[in-house]
Amino acid sequence: MIKKAGHVLKTLCKTSSLPLHRQSQGQMDLSERYCYKPSLKWNPKVEEYFINAYGPEHFSRISEALTRPSCYSCIRVNTLKSTSDAVIKKLSAILQERGLLNGMIRISNDRKHMEDFCSKPIEIGESADTRRTYAQNNLVSKCMIPGLDHVIFVRGSGPHAIDYGLSGGKSPKEVIVSRKCAEAVLRGAQVYVPGVLACSAHVEKGDVVAVSVAVEQPGADGGWGANITRGTILQGSPADPYYFERNGLYIGQGITMLSRAGMFRVPVGVAVDMNCRVFDLPSFHDLLEGEIFLQNLPSIIAARALDPQRGERILDMCAAPGGKTTAIAILMQDEGEVIAVDRSHNKVLDIKKLAAEMGLTCITPYKLDALKAVCRSESDDLAASHFPQDVVGIEERIEKTSMAASDDLDAELVPQSCDVNSKNGTYSSKAVERKIMRKMRNGPGRNHCSGGRVEKSKGFLPNSFDRVLLDAPCSALGLRPRLFAGEETVESLRNHAKYQKRMFDQAVQLVRPGGVIVYSTCTINPGENEGLVRYALDTYKFLSLASQHGSRSLSIVSGHSLCYIVVKIAMKLN
Repeated sequence: MIKKAGHVLKTLCKTSSLPLHRQSQGQMDLSERYCYKPSLKWNPKVEEYFINAYGPEHFSRISEALTRPSCYSCIRVNTLKSTSDAVIKKLSAILQERGLLNGMIRISNDRKHMEDFCSKPIEIGESADTRRTYAQNNLVSKCMIPGLDHVIFVRGSGPHAIDYGLSGGKSPKEVIVSRKCAEAVLRGAQVYVPGVLACSAHVEKGDVVAVSVAVEQPGADGGWGANITRGTILQGSPADPYYFERNGLYIGQGITMLSRAGMFRVPVGVAVDMNCRVFDLPSFHDLLEGEIFLQNLPSIIAARALDPQRGERILDMCAAPGGKTTAIAILMQDEGEVIAVDRSHNKVLDIKKLAAEMGLTCITPYKLDALKAVCRSESDDLAASHFPQDVVGIEERIEKTSMAASDDLDAELVPQSCDVNSKNGTYSSKAVERKIMRKMRNGPGRNHCSGGRVEKSKGFLPNSFDRVLLDAPCSALGLRPRLFAGEETVESLRNHAKYQKRMFDQAVQLVRPGGVIVYSTCTINPGENEGLVRYALDTYKFLSLASQHGSRSLSIVSGHSLCYIVVKIAMKLN
């Protein structure tokens, strides 16, 4: 059995035979409860799989790192509108005006913490003012990696010890938030109303509250869930829901912006202003719109690895929300054609909005399922004549396999209560009928009305793109901070890999001979990373790994993603 990462500190009870997690509040040091020491929960079989893949010690370090956010925020500058130096000056001025610089530059008495924060050794006799000046001057800095001078880092800090006012042994007023809300707070967000699950009694606007998180727990049916009725009143006693499970899961302290009644009465708004956080990361919401874009460093590197050139035709296969799409367009100086596709109507609208905000005109977004990206038309035969014969044969096999799998899936999805129309083979259910009636009564919906339309595509001809970026949907087990990972099973990980192979098959058909495919994920699952690369090279003999600006072809980079694989693959010329 490996040592769990971020293991919650335990207090042994000499006079009681009760299990540790059921010891009473009086038998537990409150400072051990009100802290941030999460232990990441995995599906047991998935945990065993990763231990075998990485080794016990390495996987333990991975699990611990996943529970913490990045120590910096990464900003990509729109070089068509501004420069890195100009943005650094503007951001520094804005942060200083908002008083965020002083809040983020916390000088710790702990020597190691300050060295980590300043990224420099502390010299003997160095004053706090000197360290503060260094930290302030280096809080906002330009990325020093060659080719990434358009990237800016804003340094954060943490973890910090929070004073929850535990003197006298009295529990503070408290707000419990959902796990997803807590992960956003750890990245710098506020606590918004939809994320609040429970609250102490008699909480009024302006009260100071501790914020804890309810992480999913195993249920009797074998599933996971946070079974807290929204609006539950907390008494500060072991009778509260998830009382013992929340030990070591306190993410900070804040001031309520609404009373307890208001939190569960209004649908939107800030519930708690987090003024004292375990991790301090600045928020850039609505700052310098059009000039900057908050983006994970690995995502920026994925666009950089594609190395798009002016005048080329580029395809971003899973483009939403548009961060990498706009990065590609800017690297091309907005000259050429960037086709961005996503199967979600609303996400395509997001891509259009972001492109307009950044002033980019070479981006054309379409609603299209990436699994159907290759066009099926009479002209396919002509286009296929210029395509490697290996791909033509593989394409036919893929189509037959996909159709068979689709038929099997459709058969499984038809509920027994459905009425099948024998004339055309279609079926209808009561649920479908109710949905149709709602549409007739309520109209088409706001996203399908004037101003909210998106173009649909039937796919693209083979051999029609110079470069293809496939940032494939994945298990996302490399994203951080992550407080729960139990939803993934070994079978679901296998299904992710199958799905990605089908998408990669489409990408290979779409890129021209001599073109480039960049494949990326944000997961630690080798089956979705190295496994896909092995599949690509074994299946398509005309593909080869390509250099990424002098770096390894298969690279793993860190940022908000603990693990982000970026693979550059080139198609050989006939």
